[in-house]
Amino acid sequence: MASPSKGRVLLAYSGGLDTSCILAWLIDQGYEVLAFLADDFEAARKKALAVGAKKFILQDLKREFVTELIYPAMQANLLDFHFQNVYLLGTSLARPVIARGMIEAADAEGCDYVSHGCTGKGNDQVRFELAFYGLRPDIRVIAPWRIPEFYNRFPGRQALLAYAAEKNIPVQQTTAKPWSTDENLFHISYEAGILEDPNVTPPEDMWKLTKSLEDAPADPERLSIEFKGGLPVKVTTEDQKTLTDPVDIFLGLNALARKHGVGRIDIVENRSIGVKSRGCYESPGATILRAAHMDIEGLTLDRNVRALRDQFITIELGRILYNGSFFSPEREFVTSAIPASQRTVNGVVRLKLYKGNVVIEGRHSEEVS
Repeated sequence: MASPSKGRVLLAYSGGLDTSCILAWLIDQGYEVLAFLADDFEAARKKALAVGAKKFILQDLKREFVTELIYPAMQANLLDFHFQNVYLLGTSLARPVIARGMIEAADAEGCDYVSHGCTGKGNDQVRFELAFYGLRPDIRVIAPWRIPEFYNRFPGRQALLAYAAEKNIPVQQTTAKPWSTDENLFHISYEAGILEDPNVTPPEDMWKLTKSLEDAPADPERLSIEFKGGLPVKVTTEDQKTLTDPVDIFLGLNALARKHGVGRIDIVENRSIGVKSRGCYESPGATILRAAHMDIEGLTLDRNVRALRDQFITIELGRILYNGSFFSPEREFVTSAIPASQRTVNGVVRLKLYKGNVVIEGRHSEEVS
């Protein structure tokens, strides 16, 4: 006779090494596990079910992510906010949308717990859990990387890889490439493994999204972005293709930036829990958008409005998102001021993409004609 389940768990699942091993481990512990993914990734669905998930729940949250998180962040110019002033907050921006989708799914499926694969030394555990509790204060969270039984069994990537082999879980990571990745529509991040040493140069085959500068096209590519109220409403490419839907615009800019090697950074961060940690990021389309938005603001935005926005909204909203306090009254207060700051940010910016660079070639606006 099968032992009774400890309860139903909804796991934030990516299809990667960590969450696949966590899925198998939770099942070993006696939980009934449902896997949740906020993007359409057929390989992840097949893997989750093969590992033993009772159900795979997919929510396509691209539109909410772009319109509710990415665009307001861009309007506030906080994509460059962080202690190093280069990190584009791609992970921080995605967590509120995923957490909200998970709580809705957990309620619908009658789950007793939610779970995530965030490490015990990162910021993501804080972001996920503050969002969970902000949306449903009575939800119970299983954080394996803070459970001694789990982290003592898996002290490093090699132990996870061995467990994956034991459970016949296919993974992209190998003993030669043991770094951890997290990918969403906005960006991909890399950490852990050989990247723990800040003086190790990331191997070229680590970078998944963007071409290297050596392999990027030898010829530049031009495009224009039209803004209304600080929001991108039309992208026109060099071959006169136009994009107007928010998701299409972001996906289109991602494709162009990847092709030309735009959006890579390698930094050591000061994390909110008090430790330094090395992270590598690719944020292709966002890098183009931010450059264009800042440029059109220079032409159209009143200097005093911009100063007030930069001194308050940019800093505070960046801190709120980075620290995981999206579902809070202070976030609502801060974001309510963004539309007023962007009323005059209307116009067109012309850009050139070349070998990792976003070059502004011109701009015009009826606001100053």
